[in-house]
Amino acid sequence: MNRSLTLLAVCQGLFLTNNVVFIAINGLVGLSLAPLGWMATLPVMGYVVGGALSTGLVAATQSRYGRRGSFQIGLLVALLSALLCAYAAWSRQFWLLVTATVVAGYYSANGQLYRFAAAELAAPAFREKAVSLVMAGGLLGAVIGPNLAARTKGLFAVPFAGAYLSLALVAVLSMALMAFVRFPPVPPQAAGGPGGRPLGVIVRQPVFVVAAASAALGYGVMNLLMAATPLAMQVCGFAFDDAALVLEWHVIGMFAPGFFTGHLIRKFGVLPVMGAGVVLNAACIAVALSGVDLHQFIVALFLLGVGWNFLFTGSTTLSLRAYRPEEKDRAQAAINFCVFATMAFTSFASGALVTTQGWALLNLGSLLPVALTGAALVWLALRQRATQNA
Repeated sequence: MNRSLTLLAVCQGLFLTNNVVFIAINGLVGLSLAPLGWMATLPVMGYVVGGALSTGLVAATQSRYGRRGSFQIGLLVALLSALLCAYAAWSRQFWLLVTATVVAGYYSANGQLYRFAAAELAAPAFREKAVSLVMAGGLLGAVIGPNLAARTKGLFAVPFAGAYLSLALVAVLSMALMAFVRFPPVPPQAAGGPGGRPLGVIVRQPVFVVAAASAALGYGVMNLLMAATPLAMQVCGFAFDDAALVLEWHVIGMFAPGFFTGHLIRKFGVLPVMGAGVVLNAACIAVALSGVDLHQFIVALFLLGVGWNFLFTGSTTLSLRAYRPEEKDRAQAAINFCVFATMAFTSFASGALVTTQGWALLNLGSLLPVALTGAALVWLALRQRATQNA
């Protein structure tokens, strides 16, 4: 760890604080404002749709202004969009809330690049650990996010307006910390072009396909179940504080393994660790289907978080093999677009399924992307073994 890596890990934690609060409250605020119940998670969907739409713009700003400049722009957007969300909740304007979360997606697209930037702040031999340790910074979000949502939801007469305002302060704090992070200079580009291979060549590599698919499907399953959890628990009669507790343990599961996931990848290889993530996702679904007591929600969401960590840290590490330094902005934007597009679909599907079909059917449907992820990992492992034996 160096100072810049430590500060970036804290910024990752504040980024996840924003995400956790959004997940905890957007569906509930949406449910109170939406014209129809199935539209409740549209504000959650808006956040990831905004992220998907912003990936190209973020790649351009990263290329032009470098890591820190682009990240600061994202944090400024986070500040303004949090204020807009608070006003939308205060004035009870559902579509303004959706618009505000779409705008906030630009910050999300920026924050998703923190993990890639971590690899640039460490020596090549320690890239896996750097990625893993910065992602471990998300533990701040695990502790701060649910508690911040629970303690600020009633600050004003309008429920959750205080939670949105608290996120504006979180953005200001993150901007102050980001100002002290020292990133490597932007690599010079060759005259007459962006340098590197065309994006079409990069994305057709088997290692890139599996890295992008695993990141997208792993995040999709996590988002499908996590976004629906507060709504499902409300239907089951649990208080908001219970849902906040479940989300806290879920996010602990997402980021506590960051202290050792990089070590596991170096010791056992990236594909076995990602395979363990698939098994943990399947275990989460099994627990969720076994009942709807509080401890079952906690255990299921904790397993989901650990499985996501193994898959997402692994896919990030795996993707580093697929592009050169001068190709990173385009390649990382393509991966994040796949992630956000999948999250947009699952954010909408989670609300529609849990409010119309129920928690059990939602979990059964999650088995398909889990199986597809496992199949992709087996395919790449067999392909690599055949190449080594040739």
